[in-house]
Amino acid sequence: MKKSLTEIPVESPIPFRTGCNGEFSPPDPTPKDRQAEELFARITQERSKRLGMPRREFVASKMGTAAALLVINQVYGCGDGAGYAVTDEMTEDLCACEPLRGNEFVFDVQTHHVNSEGAWRDPDYDAGFLGFPYSQCGEVDFVDCFDAEHYIQELFVNSETDIAVLSQVPAVPGNSPLENEEAAVTRELINRMAHSQRLIIHGIVLPDMGPEQLDGMQRLKEDYGVAAWKVYTQFGAGWRLDDPRVGIPFIERARELGVKIICAHKGFPIFDLGREFASPADIGGAAALFPDTNFLVYHSGFEADNVEGPYNPHARVGVDTLIKAVVENPCVHSAKNVYAELGSTWRYLMTRPTEAAHVLGKLLLHVGEDNILWGTDSIWYGSPQDQLDAFRAFEIPKAMREAYGYPKLTKRVKAKILGLNAAAVYGIDPKERRCAIQADDVAKARGAIAADANLRKQASRKVGPQNRREFLRFLKAHDYKPL
Repeated sequence: MKKSLTEIPVESPIPFRTGCNGEFSPPDPTPKDRQAEELFARITQERSKRLGMPRREFVASKMGTAAALLVINQVYGCGDGAGYAVTDEMTEDLCACEPLRGNEFVFDVQTHHVNSEGAWRDPDYDAGFLGFPYSQCGEVDFVDCFDAEHYIQELFVNSETDIAVLSQVPAVPGNSPLENEEAAVTRELINRMAHSQRLIIHGIVLPDMGPEQLDGMQRLKEDYGVAAWKVYTQFGAGWRLDDPRVGIPFIERARELGVKIICAHKGFPIFDLGREFASPADIGGAAALFPDTNFLVYHSGFEADNVEGPYNPHARVGVDTLIKAVVENPCVHSAKNVYAELGSTWRYLMTRPTEAAHVLGKLLLHVGEDNILWGTDSIWYGSPQDQLDAFRAFEIPKAMREAYGYPKLTKRVKAKILGLNAAAVYGIDPKERRCAIQADDVAKARGAIAADANLRKQASRKVGPQNRREFLRFLKAHDYKPL
């Protein structure tokens, strides 16, 4: 990895402040946030001293994670039992940290990175990335924190993620932080490092921009091998998936091409634009018309300025709007082709245990344990390991299950959410061996390219080729054969 300017301070492995993914304004720090940070500092100082180990080493261990979750229970809990299955013993004994461990197949369906040298960059656009938690990774140019090298390191070295989907942000082709071509290059680089399938990619489509967008879908499939389509219905003038002028032709084109997975950003109205079109209200009609097509609802309709409680069919915002689209449409309920995705939603709710229990509980109850998908919105937040650790330890308390009919969040159910459900959607065999990527592999790739005189200039700042042409030259220079 590139050398950072300053040493990163010791911080909680589970953040107490929400941060943001660029799609909502993060809330200001609260007295509880400061209380949590102070309590965590005190606990970790005491425990590490008692165990005779450096505080940084303690915080980096599972005991440090347990301490952070214990703090969340104590500071943010509301007395209803919602929270994490951690105890004081887990902060002093690694052997007691079993709830934080697991061997699940982890399939993250929402991840991102950017090309930090792309034509898209300008000071106004760059400034938006300052709000992302990982912008403080220590690079001279903070946008470099979100490049392919950091992405590989954080997703596939510093977390237990087995497979990820690389998604994109809404932008006009030619001015995107990550072009379709560049996403394909990242996929090939990662899969070759691992000698196995570790990454698949989306194709970004802007159906409201004219027929050329639908015409271009064939090229996205044939040239880049996209596994699904990503759309943002609230951009431009706003459009709906069940709109016969825009949404329906797009879905029909997807079906014609045989790529029948549509991932729609719903919830987190970006900069409060097109709020009505960010609602999942159109999902029910579209999914009913096309029962052979899977609709992955990114963020599950969650909105940061809404407090989640038990399901309310009269709600006009939040996760309830997605649930309503499913339960009030018998065709959708029986087809089971609508999926709730947790990217940024779970990250936001990690320090709101009661709301988290309501969201997970009502999705399990109404959408179903087979139709909830794991997503983290990383690399905006850095490594997703903190989200994974917290999810493994989370419980829906018995009192809430009895009061609202929520199912128990068992290890079996968690395994489905963490990866098995997405594997079924994407046709991935979870038993197939996924070879590990080591930190040395990242360094080797960087060194191999830098050693090639023809590529030295292009690779002076980045790991790996930066476009398809450079990547193909790299494969030829090192005698790689296509997978």
